[in-house]
Amino acid sequence: MPAATAKTGRSRRASRVSAEERETAILATAERLLEERSLQDISVDDLARGAGISRPTFYFYFPSKDAVFLTLIDRLVEQANAGRADLLERLPEDPATRWREGLSVFYETFGAHRAVVRAGDQLRMGNAEARELWTEVMESWVADAAAAIESERARGAAPAGVAARDLAIVLISMNERVLHETFAEGRPAVPEESVMDVLLSVWMSAIYGGPPPKPGSVGPEGASS
Repeated sequence: MPAATAKTGRSRRASRVSAEERETAILATAERLLEERSLQDISVDDLARGAGISRPTFYFYFPSKDAVFLTLIDRLVEQANAGRADLLERLPEDPATRWREGLSVFYETFGAHRAVVRAGDQLRMGNAEARELWTEVMESWVADAAAAIESERARGAAPAGVAARDLAIVLISMNERVLHETFAEGRPAVPEESVMDVLLSVWMSAIYGGPPPKPGSVGPEGASS
């Protein structure tokens, strides 16, 4: 009897679902439902049911339906940021390749979760927290791009021009809208097979006035090697 009791106890503990697993189940349900219907057509009950929990239990993990979708967006941003962590610092190695890699991180990360991208656009229209989050995200991307442009100018690889921050704002905003329309199959939209080439071409022209110098062609003081 004691052995049987102990075995039953272990079995119950093993079947207990962790808080992290439940949160993951809610987020996975949200993304799956976004593939099937619009943000407005998904309810808390839908999310709870899909995650295998009750409505009251749902609120233990998220304060609202919108909070679930904000978390999905936040995690995509974190993933994209992690994927390009040191790319901008490595620009002098090969500017064109590094810029393409940086742009590709966003294309691949957000392109793999298109329903979330579309939901984020809808959410920002009616949710102040979503708008604030996206503003912070865009500001961080603009700051990084502006710093990279200034660095390329300082080493003589890119010519002086309009304020680096202003140029970065235009380029980052362009990326966001072009990729969104491509992912949403909007009209007009750049075809998916050429969108990266088009974006990179615009970035290179805007920053360098054409193709960037080849690796090793610019010295530490900005003079040609």
